[in-house]
Amino acid sequence: MLVEEELARLSPDKDTLVTIGVFDGVHLGHKHLISQLVGKAEQENLLSVVVTFRRHPQEVLHPDTRLPFLTSLAEREKLLKNEGVDIIIPLTFTAETSRLSARDFIGLLRKHLGMRGMVIGPDFALGKKREGNADALGKLGREMGFSVTVVPPVMIDGEIVSSTAIRKALSDGDVHRVRRLVGRGFSLRGPVVAGAGRGVALGFPTANLDFGPEQALPADGVYASWVSIKSKIFPAMTNIGTNPTFGDKRRAVEVYVVDYRGDLYGKEIQVEFVERLREEKRFDNAEELKKQMAEDVKKGISLLSAKGGN
Repeated sequence: MLVEEELARLSPDKDTLVTIGVFDGVHLGHKHLISQLVGKAEQENLLSVVVTFRRHPQEVLHPDTRLPFLTSLAEREKLLKNEGVDIIIPLTFTAETSRLSARDFIGLLRKHLGMRGMVIGPDFALGKKREGNADALGKLGREMGFSVTVVPPVMIDGEIVSSTAIRKALSDGDVHRVRRLVGRGFSLRGPVVAGAGRGVALGFPTANLDFGPEQALPADGVYASWVSIKSKIFPAMTNIGTNPTFGDKRRAVEVYVVDYRGDLYGKEIQVEFVERLREEKRFDNAEELKKQMAEDVKKGISLLSAKGGN
């Protein structure tokens, strides 16, 4: 069984306190739960462990479902480490995993991780048909000898902070709300790849950011942004969309880095979205587009200057 093989590669040097989840986005709700995990583990002289998944379980249980991810696995691991977690274990969720009973899955955690307790949210469930909810895990804990701590959700503006709520805010282009729910600005990281080269002719050379098909993106439009290039920060305007003026089909992320001189092709950059300036629109000709881009840059620089940094 793959999940047991992956767990068996670990050999913690002392017993553990465990939480389980995808933790996509590592948002404020996740951070609250993780802080409870880390604090309780320190108090009880245990190692804090986050068990996460390489793919969202829903994609295995419902193959037609494709949930756009907010953070890559590598970024998730980095963000979780920043919260003070001792061990992060990415598991490969498979159909076989989905058929494990809650008791059997807990047995694997006890066997390979020396799990002494779990920290979970109120709606958490594991095991076949989600049989291992908070109440069921409490009963299993009393029987098998591990604790279960249920952490209440974080609420903002009357809404539970969740990855689903963040994806909805992104799809609306509401990057302000994303920041409130996540606790930091939404960003994309990736290498710069070759584009159509139209930006140079328009006087606004853009860098085409490479991204995977499952990456969650803000709604199409133009955004004031900050761009990190080799640890240096630059103001930028970022366009997401299909360039309707030129009849393109593929969705692209194009970044005009203000006052940057140099070739970005092949370099890795990070784009943080600050505010949506306008929707993407079709212009009658390139000259109209060029005029609008100049206005976007002027407005964006003014906005970013008022923010006083990223």
